[in-house]
Amino acid sequence: MTIKQITDNIIERSKASRNEYLAMIDEMRNAPPAPDRLSCSNWAHVVAAESEEDKKSIPAGQGANIGIVTAYNDMLSAHQPFASYPNIIKLTARDLGATAQVAGGVPAMCDGVTQGQPGMEMSLFSRDVIALATAVSLSHDVYDGIMCLGVCDKIVPGLVIGALQFGHLPAIFVPAGPMPSGIPNKEKALARQKFATGEIDKAKLLETESASYHSAGTCTFYGTANTNQTLMEALGLQLAGTSFVNPGTLLRTELTKESVRRLLNQTAKGAEYRPLADVVTEKSVVNAMVMMMATGGSTNLTLHLIAMAGAAGIQISWQDMDEISRATPLLAKVYPNGQADVNHFEQAGGLPFLVNQLRSKGLLNEEVVNVMGEGLDAYTRKPEIDSERMISWGAPVTENGDATILATVDKPFAPEGGMRTVSGNLGTGVVKISAVDEPYQTIEAPCKIFETQEALKLAFDAGELECDHVAVVRFQGPSANGMPELHKLTPYLGILQDRGFKVALVTDGRMSGASGKVLTAMHVSPEAKKGGLLAYLEEGDMVRVNCHTGELVALVAEEILTQRQPAPEPITPNTLGRGLFEKMRSVVGESTLGASFIGK
Repeated sequence: MTIKQITDNIIERSKASRNEYLAMIDEMRNAPPAPDRLSCSNWAHVVAAESEEDKKSIPAGQGANIGIVTAYNDMLSAHQPFASYPNIIKLTARDLGATAQVAGGVPAMCDGVTQGQPGMEMSLFSRDVIALATAVSLSHDVYDGIMCLGVCDKIVPGLVIGALQFGHLPAIFVPAGPMPSGIPNKEKALARQKFATGEIDKAKLLETESASYHSAGTCTFYGTANTNQTLMEALGLQLAGTSFVNPGTLLRTELTKESVRRLLNQTAKGAEYRPLADVVTEKSVVNAMVMMMATGGSTNLTLHLIAMAGAAGIQISWQDMDEISRATPLLAKVYPNGQADVNHFEQAGGLPFLVNQLRSKGLLNEEVVNVMGEGLDAYTRKPEIDSERMISWGAPVTENGDATILATVDKPFAPEGGMRTVSGNLGTGVVKISAVDEPYQTIEAPCKIFETQEALKLAFDAGELECDHVAVVRFQGPSANGMPELHKLTPYLGILQDRGFKVALVTDGRMSGASGKVLTAMHVSPEAKKGGLLAYLEEGDMVRVNCHTGELVALVAEEILTQRQPAPEPITPNTLGRGLFEKMRSVVGESTLGASFIGK
């Protein structure tokens, strides 16, 4: 199926919900301007802390007023650079006769910190909390444009979902950029495996990890955070070619200023009004999916994109993603799909080269508007800075700087993209095949069943996994315990595969943006807690996962499975804040619908 056919199907499917969304946007767009709506008391609160000049100009609507929503905190390396952004934005706006205010802050947790820890059970839900916090931040309704500062896993999707509720306003996302390259990713992964087998101690592992995650900026592997950046450019919400510019550089600072200039020009008070609702469309959402598949992006986005699109009234599915993946060649090899990191990817040509390649075969929708203007031409170019600190975009990037990292559409790394759906009596799941070598993309073996990551580790330590098997880790779905990432399992299963055993993982939980070399059918829906047949499997049942045929099946008759009693659900502790999310767990939607509790 072609990209155009998939796009047309999504447009037709989304007609009613998209029209409902656009009607809401029109209602806000046609409301009286803020100076006419707000009382003097309202305005006094808005400008109480501002300068004497702004106390007059903001209520009078003399210049556009930008609302900044920031995910700054100084524990997250990716968000620490945002500390200086609000002042840069405010000063730039002032120079242009406008104003900017920090509308609000949103939480930003780090999956790298909570990986394998209880806090990870709040990670996925933090996306919807961020969406709600974004809406609260903007609810004062005194802004002409939205500037979102965020990078990492749930943060960017949450900001998008929240900002789309104010789709009558223009919005620009401003990234912080990746940290400089540390030790090679292969060395880091090897150290994790050595620690799992007891070859090195915790102090040596910490030394290795700290040589990888070593400074301000985004982690350099191609996980969820960096996939977010790719998608922000593909959706047209971020300046072209800006995703992977390192923090602390002059270019990074000037691009933030340029974002302010562009946003002010796209407000209703500027020359090129371009509201968010006109940027996030069915066509731009399809472009985002194409870019995700061409780069072998994070499987977390299979959840987030559905929720993000849904916030704009656009209905997409895993089936759409599967079809797009089959129509899109794999053009990038960035860890965990290869050994390069995003800095190497950027030096090789980066996203501009990929956009150029995909356009050459008609694999992107061209009839889109974005923060750069109309069409996709700007997204084939990289930003440049001259001696006067002026920003421009150079010639289209047509040359590949490293054929081991970036491929052409005529000679791709694989003829199809990075993701597959697999389905059968066990439900429907997602596989990141771009990280799995072809010989390991199918398995038929007896299952070993676990209900926690710790249980699998104990079985590994006891030597009970030294055989061909499918590890089933269940009761990890959104309604069970918030759907934590199970990345802690990767070293153990990777070791077993290296020892020559055929292994795979099947789970209703998530893995990670760094899902690795072991075949994993994740996000399985329906989840075990909601009647999925994962709850009826017993130790030793034969399970088949086949990425080529799209199968996820227990080789046990369904009538036998359903005659069994389902396994008892483990108790989810309510410590460390998890009790506050009990209501969310009870109403959250299925993974196939984006695993959201908003609107439930």
